[in-house]
Amino acid sequence: MEQAEYALMDAAEGGMWWYRALHARLLDSVQGINGRILDAGCGTGGFLACLRLQHPRLGAFGVERFPAAAQRARAKSAARVVVGDLNKLPYGDSCFDAAVMADVLCHAAVDPPAALAEIRRVLRPGGRIVMNMPAYAWLFSAHDRRVHNVRRQTAGEVRGMLWCAGFEQVQARYWNSLLLPAMILTRKFRLRRDSGSNTGPFPPWLNAVLYQITETERRLALALPAGGSVLAQAIRPG
Repeated sequence: MEQAEYALMDAAEGGMWWYRALHARLLDSVQGINGRILDAGCGTGGFLACLRLQHPRLGAFGVERFPAAAQRARAKSAARVVVGDLNKLPYGDSCFDAAVMADVLCHAAVDPPAALAEIRRVLRPGGRIVMNMPAYAWLFSAHDRRVHNVRRQTAGEVRGMLWCAGFEQVQARYWNSLLLPAMILTRKFRLRRDSGSNTGPFPPWLNAVLYQITETERRLALALPAGGSVLAQAIRPG
């Protein structure tokens, strides 16, 4: 990503509605995991901090390509974060019980087949991968360019990618569905005049409203046929 985007992420991910909504879904997806969890592409450590707060007995590990972001992640989460390449992870075989990849395989520097093969390698048999991806190539916008995204995918494409990587029990569904119309307006019709980034402070009232909409969707377990993101999980076969 642009280096300035890491600073925006670091400042925003503790309170901005989008990060809070994403982290809530990731935490839901790792329920029942006991052992070591890898946040692959951990950025500035927001999810690792949530994970350690909610599940302090789990082993929380992170890997991040950008050294300054890895340093921020260590400071924020007190997790074991290393600098490394997701296409060639600096870990041994079968050493994690779960791995999280949140908006990572969309990045230009990541080769999805190589990165997924590495995640499969470092997961123990029966280990779980949890993945979030931005949805729909036609939603590509200035924000994607700023964070060096080169791919947005449908739920079907995400499922196919995980099957091809050798995972089983693959599930993928859309979320951020209720806010998809607003997302289309802001991204495609440029209703916001800014530098291109969608990360940053929102008016407190708007931030609260947007988060409550995502929470309503999560708590009701709505499974709608479209959404701004795809959340997937799968199992490494034994």
